[in-house]
Amino acid sequence: MKVIAKSIDVIAWFTEAGEPSPIRFRVKNEDESTTIIKVDKVIFKEKEKIAGNPMLVFRCQSMINKINKIYELKYEIQTCKWTLFKM
Repeated sequence: MKVIAKSIDVIAWFTEAGEPSPIRFRVKNEDESTTIIKVDKVIFKEKEKIAGNPMLVFRCQSMINKINKIYELKYEIQTCKWTLFKM
């Protein structure tokens, strides 16, 4: 997987405890067009701390251009920001 680290817009649902689960996300391409990707499967979810900031890391799987791809989404808990980290 290649590190991308792009900020993305995500539609997610949250449990009563406040744990997010991504449903789909929108990412901007280099030519300023946008692509919407549906999250088919969350393979695993883990917590990590980067520079003291708690984050949730989701390893997900989706069909992108008829190819099954695995990627990582990161959710920063304090700022509520999502990042497409690896693809």
